[in-house]
Amino acid sequence: MEKTTRVCVIGGGVVGVSVLYHLTKLGWSDVMLLERSELTSGSTWHAAGGFHTLNGDTNMAALQGYTIRLYRELEELTGMSCGLHHVGGVTLADTPERFDMLKAERAKHRFMGLETEILNPEEIARVAPVTNIDGILGGLYDPLDGHLDPSGTTHAYAKAARMGGATIQTHTKVLETNPRPDGTWDVVTDKGTIHAEHVVNAAGLWAREVGAMAGLALPLHPMEHQYLVTDEIPEIYERDAEHPHVMDPAGESYLRQEGRGLCIGFYEQTCRPWAVDGTPWDFGHELLADDFDKIEDSIAFAYNRFPVLERAGVKSVIHGPFTFAPDGNPLVGPVPGLRNYWSACGVMAGFSQGGGVGLTLAQWMVEGQAERDVTAMDVARFGTWATPGYTLTKVIENYQTRFSVSYPNEELPAARPWVTSPMHDIWAAQGAVFGQQYGLEVVNYFALPGEPRYETPSFRRSNAFEATAAEVAAVRGAVGINELQNFGKYRVTGPNARAWLDHVMAGRIPKPGRLSLTPMLNAAGRIEGDFTVSCTSEAEFILTASYGAQAVHTRWFERHSRDGVQVENISNTRTGFTIAGPRARDVLAKVTRADVSHAAFKFLDVRQILIGMAQCVVQRVSYTGDLGYEIYCDAHEARHLYQVLSAAGEEYGMRPFGMRAMMSLRLDRFFGAWLSEFSPDYTCAQTGLERFIQWSKGDFIGRAAAEAERTQPPERVLAAFIVEALDADVQGYEPIWLDGEVVGFCTSGGYSHHAQVSVAQGFVPPDRATEGLEVEIEILGEMRPARLVTTPLVDPDRLKMTS
Repeated sequence: MEKTTRVCVIGGGVVGVSVLYHLTKLGWSDVMLLERSELTSGSTWHAAGGFHTLNGDTNMAALQGYTIRLYRELEELTGMSCGLHHVGGVTLADTPERFDMLKAERAKHRFMGLETEILNPEEIARVAPVTNIDGILGGLYDPLDGHLDPSGTTHAYAKAARMGGATIQTHTKVLETNPRPDGTWDVVTDKGTIHAEHVVNAAGLWAREVGAMAGLALPLHPMEHQYLVTDEIPEIYERDAEHPHVMDPAGESYLRQEGRGLCIGFYEQTCRPWAVDGTPWDFGHELLADDFDKIEDSIAFAYNRFPVLERAGVKSVIHGPFTFAPDGNPLVGPVPGLRNYWSACGVMAGFSQGGGVGLTLAQWMVEGQAERDVTAMDVARFGTWATPGYTLTKVIENYQTRFSVSYPNEELPAARPWVTSPMHDIWAAQGAVFGQQYGLEVVNYFALPGEPRYETPSFRRSNAFEATAAEVAAVRGAVGINELQNFGKYRVTGPNARAWLDHVMAGRIPKPGRLSLTPMLNAAGRIEGDFTVSCTSEAEFILTASYGAQAVHTRWFERHSRDGVQVENISNTRTGFTIAGPRARDVLAKVTRADVSHAAFKFLDVRQILIGMAQCVVQRVSYTGDLGYEIYCDAHEARHLYQVLSAAGEEYGMRPFGMRAMMSLRLDRFFGAWLSEFSPDYTCAQTGLERFIQWSKGDFIGRAAAEAERTQPPERVLAAFIVEALDADVQGYEPIWLDGEVVGFCTSGGYSHHAQVSVAQGFVPPDRATEGLEVEIEILGEMRPARLVTTPLVDPDRLKMTS
C-alpha cells in the first residue's frame, strides 16, 4: 500500500468517489481513497437512487443540476452504465400554501435556466396517470428528475478517478487520524500508516466516528428510512413510456417506477433515529428489520393518492439508515480549527448532490475557493453549540418536515430555545417573538397586546405586519432600541494589526477614534464578508459582521494569519444595544457625562464612554439609516445597560424593535444585507461596495480581480425597485422581466412601513439600471409592475444620519 499521498479520502460511498474523481479532474492525481469494506457500503448500496433539481437554495439546486448532467459525462468517459432513467417528475400541491411554494420555486428556476413548469390537475393526470388528483391544486414538473443504479454510478465514479491516477484501497479500516505540527496527517489503518497532506472525511454513516478520531463532534445523525417495491402492476408495465416520479408532500412520500412495478418511500412522522450511541463498525451491507408500524398511516394515505398500490403486492422492503445534518443539507468544506482536514458528510441525497459536493470540495482544495457561494452546505455554518443532543433533536425534526412547506419566515421549534442572550427573559416578558440565528435566539418582533406570541408562516404578509409597522414608526418618529448580540465581533490586536487588516480588508482601515465600512474579498474578487472596522487605539481594532458567519470568518482569519497579530472571537462576550431615531442623541446625552453633541461626536466616530456603571464602546452609526448609535459592553453588563437606557428613553417613548423592523428600515435607504445583496457569489462592482475600496493603499486580497472589473464592468449591477405588490413582497431570487425576457433576479425585498411601499433589490444589466426603468417582477407566479429608483426613501441627503 502507498505510504504517502497528497489527499486521503476516507469512505467509499458515492460522495467519497465523487470527491476523488473531481480531484483528479482538477489535476491532483496523487490521491487515495480508503474503504473499510467494499465500495457502496453503508447507505449508498440501499439508496432508492432518485435524483432531482428541486431545492429551496438556488446554489444547491444548481449543484444538483450539475450532478445530474455529470452522469452522461461519466458514462462516456468510463464506458460504464449509471443506469440512468430521465423520466421527469412532478411535485404535487394540495393546499394554496404549497402551491405558492411551487410557484416561487418555478420563478427561481426561470433565471437559473431550469425548464420546470407548473401543471394543472388535468395535466398531472396525463403525465402521471396513477395519481388520484382529487384535492390537487397543481404541481411542479421537472423534466430532469429520474433515477439510476446506485452501485453502477459509484463504480463509474471510481473508474473515472482511477483513470485520472487515483488509488482506491478497499478492506482497509482507518483506526486513527493524527495531525503533525506542519498541518499534514498520519492516517493509521489496519494495513499500515499513510502520511497525507490532506484528509477528507467522506465516511457517511461512520462520519461521526471518523471525525472523533480528530477530536471533532460533527453535527450529523443517521435516521432509519424505509421504502417498498411492489409486484408487477399492469397500469405500469403496459405503458409505452416509463412512469415519471411523483412527490406527494401531503403524504410524505415519493414514488417512481421500478421495473414492472412501483417503488414508494416515506418520510413518516413516527420516524426513528438510528445508532444514537454510534454506528457499529461491523455494519455494512445489512438492512434493518422491516417496520410497517411506523409507516402504517403513510401507506394508508398512499393507497388513496395512488390507488394501484392497494391492488399490488409488496415484492421487497428496503429499510436502512442514512445521515442528516440538523438542516438536512451536507456538511462540506475545511473544518474550522483543523488544518487540511475536510468534510464531505451528511449528504443524504447523494445521487442528487454527490457530484456537486465532489466538485465544490475539489475546487476548494485545489483552487482555494469554490466557484459559487456554498454557505448552505458549508460545515462552518454550525458552531460548537450544535451538540450531539441538539443535532439529534433537529435531525428528527428535519426528517419529519422533509416534505413540509418551507416558508421564508418560518421558525422551526425543535431544540429551542438553546443559546440565549442576557436579555432573553426581559424581551420575552415584553412580548418578543423570537427567531434563531447560528443557534442564538434573536427577537424578530414584539407582538402587540392581544396578538399571539408566534408568527404565522406564510409566503405573504404575516400577522407580524402591524407590530413591525409600529416598531418602525417608533424609530422614525422618536427612538427605538435593538439588541446587538447577533453581530459577529472580533478583537484584533498586536504590532502588525493595522498592516494585517490592510491586507485582509479591501477598504480603508480607520484612524483611532473612527470606524469604516469595508468588504473582505477572496482572490477572485468575490465578497467573503461585509465588515465594520472600529479603531479604539493603534493597539486594538474591533470588527463586526454577520453573527451567523462566525466560524466562516474565523476560518478565513486563521487561513491568513500572520505573526504579530492576534484575532479573538468576542461575539458572545461582547454585546450591547443600538438606539436609533431622531431622539437617539437625547437619550444618549441623558445617560453620560460625555459630550455627545454633533460637534464632539461625529458620524463614524468611536468613543469609550461610561454609561451608568458600564464602560462602553459607542459608535455613531446605524443600520436603520437614521441618527443612531451602537453601544457595546461586556455581556455581564448588558442588563444594567438596558435598564439605564430604557429609563432614559421612557421620556421620548423609546420602544424595543426586532429584526423584522430592522429589515424594513434598512430597505428605506437600500442598504444591503449579508447573504442577500452581499455574498461570495457577487463582487464589489456588482453590488456597489466598490465605493468602499481604498485603491490608494497597497496590495490586498482580491485586488487584481477587483481592479479588472473597473475596466471590464459586470453583466449585472444591483438596483432598487418600488413594486406594485399585492399581499406578497419580494423575498429573494424572483426573476426580473424586461421586454418579455428575464434580465435579472431579486436579492431581497420587503415592505417599507415608513414609505408604505413594497421595495425590492436585485440585479439588472448596467446599461438599463437607470431611474424610472419599468420592469415586472414575478412574485408567486404573478407579474407585478416595478419601477427602478435611485433616491432613498428616507433622508436622501443623509442629514439625519450624519448631522
